[in-house]
Amino acid sequence: MGFFSSRDRDFAARGEDKVSALRLHGVQYAIALILVALGCGLWRLQVMSSGDYRVLAEANRVRKVPILAPRGKIFDREGRLLVDNYSSVAAYLLREQMHDPRIDLPLIAAGLHLPLEQLESTLRHYEYAPRYQPIPLKQDITPDEQAFIEAHKNELPELETIEEQRRLYPRDGFASHLIGYVGEVSEQMLNQSRYAFYEPGDVVGKSGVEQAYDALLRGEDGSRDVIVNSHGKEVGRLGETMAVPGHDLRLTIDLDLQMAAEKALEGKNGAIVAMNPHNGEILAMASRPNFDPNEFAVRLSRAYWNKLLSDPEHPLLNKAIQAQLAPGSTFKIIMSVAGLEEGIAQDLRVNCAGGADFYGHYFKCDKRHGGVDIYHAIPWSCDVFYYTLAQKLGINTIAKYATEMGLSQKTGIDLPEEASGIMPSEEWKLKNFHDKWYAGETISVGIGQGAIAATPIQMARALSGIASGGHLVRPHVVPDDEIPQNMREAYRESFPGSGDKQVTLHPENWQIITDAMAETMNSGTAAASHLEGVDFAGKTGTAQVMSHEALARSGGGHKTMPNAWFVGMVPRRNPDIVVAVLWENGDWGSNSAKLAAQVITAFVDKQRKKANNLRVAAAPKPAAPADVPTEEKKPEVPVAALPSAHRGNEEKTPSTAVD
Repeated sequence: MGFFSSRDRDFAARGEDKVSALRLHGVQYAIALILVALGCGLWRLQVMSSGDYRVLAEANRVRKVPILAPRGKIFDREGRLLVDNYSSVAAYLLREQMHDPRIDLPLIAAGLHLPLEQLESTLRHYEYAPRYQPIPLKQDITPDEQAFIEAHKNELPELETIEEQRRLYPRDGFASHLIGYVGEVSEQMLNQSRYAFYEPGDVVGKSGVEQAYDALLRGEDGSRDVIVNSHGKEVGRLGETMAVPGHDLRLTIDLDLQMAAEKALEGKNGAIVAMNPHNGEILAMASRPNFDPNEFAVRLSRAYWNKLLSDPEHPLLNKAIQAQLAPGSTFKIIMSVAGLEEGIAQDLRVNCAGGADFYGHYFKCDKRHGGVDIYHAIPWSCDVFYYTLAQKLGINTIAKYATEMGLSQKTGIDLPEEASGIMPSEEWKLKNFHDKWYAGETISVGIGQGAIAATPIQMARALSGIASGGHLVRPHVVPDDEIPQNMREAYRESFPGSGDKQVTLHPENWQIITDAMAETMNSGTAAASHLEGVDFAGKTGTAQVMSHEALARSGGGHKTMPNAWFVGMVPRRNPDIVVAVLWENGDWGSNSAKLAAQVITAFVDKQRKKANNLRVAAAPKPAAPADVPTEEKKPEVPVAALPSAHRGNEEKTPSTAVD
């Protein structure tokens, strides 16, 4: 201490005071800057970005749970239920609650009894969907799977259950092609304009009525806002937007006739369609083989789908509107119209010796008919007569009348994927094969063979139109009054076709043809299907599936047997019902006539029962002695239910005739 003077000590003390003041000011400035920064941050958080963070906070505590709208139910024409819904629970994945999917997927797969690969595939499918959109994992889960989800709410908050209404279809594929099925909307469908308002995961109609009238049947989904805690568990509800159920739909189908058609086709491949020729209402439509639409209502298994696709009988094909096959001798009715309207068939007489030569080739007939005219050609189904008529008419004239009757064009039925068929002509062959039409090809077309192809619905409409004096109607399965008026025109435009039309048919020609068709059921090729007391008229058709030469080489077998056709109506003129039958490999057309007779019988029996009930209902109460009784007015009985008041005077033909 002796080394420093008092002067030095005073100087050091003053330096220390000066440094301390500088430090103090620096700290003050630093604190001020920090406070300013904190203030700016708080301003940004609480004022400038308050709206954004409020939305995020709400999202953390409020979850929107969809409420799926039940599809409309489907009824037959008399209000009998065909398609219903049943309550179901589905498991969904909420990705907003999910941090790392790879961690939880094995546990989810085990709890829901799903293959891990399937879950991973499902997530990849929805990879680009909005994150808020729930991902369906499994429909129609079992009670133990529901219990698994409830027990793991804390560790698996991303799992959610949603109550749904699932489709319940008739058993055993009853009317499956007509009704159709539903399924998840595909990526290809989402690219189409009609599905612009659909989202991945939505259930839509995939075929039949379900597809055609999906916009009416599907309804409008609702939603429920629920409050959840940090673990995703529901702790309260905020509000609910109710779902709007789909529109119930009443079809033109008569359940009793549909049952008769389904029973007639049991164990066979083919189609039956019954229609009211007055207005085009489809009364029954069956196709075989069929499928079970209930398999599609939940989640279609790959095994079942592959089974349907690999089946050579094509069970997904609605053969009533999609099977394009040679119509055989049912086409002879159209040939008769062409021949009579052209003034050729009235005076045409041929001698059938079991076949005839045309253009250097011998064309067979099923039997020796001897002398044949137009009055016998239809009930006997003589090929030689129609070979000759085809030669005289020529392919272009035949094509003209066939096209007028709706062949080679869609009928416009309100079902998806209707086929248009084929009606050959010179122009058609040149356009499609760049080759000329040879006269010899016309001969086969004259009996409904060769390049011609038609669907059962086309043949039903064409022949019923002829029996109705040339009045053809558009077939349909949903009556207009079931469709909102502002949507009717749009629906008609969705199913283009030849629609309602009137074809010129002279009364005398109409009478010749319809009387001859009635004789077919009395003593012609379909005599075995004659119904006593019923004015049943029709035409059989036997269409070869291969040439005689190819048949000889094949060695025979069921698949080489001809397709059996029949189109019949009751009564013979201005019919109340027409039934078309295609029995693939059913051999003779007379076999298909027996199937049609079952549907006709069901129709006639029902009409008679209604007529009897009307009589009972209309019967007056017993009058008191002082009362003067009035004459009871008897209700009009449907024509189809009564015996024919007029039978043609055609010459009776052998009952052994076949076609």
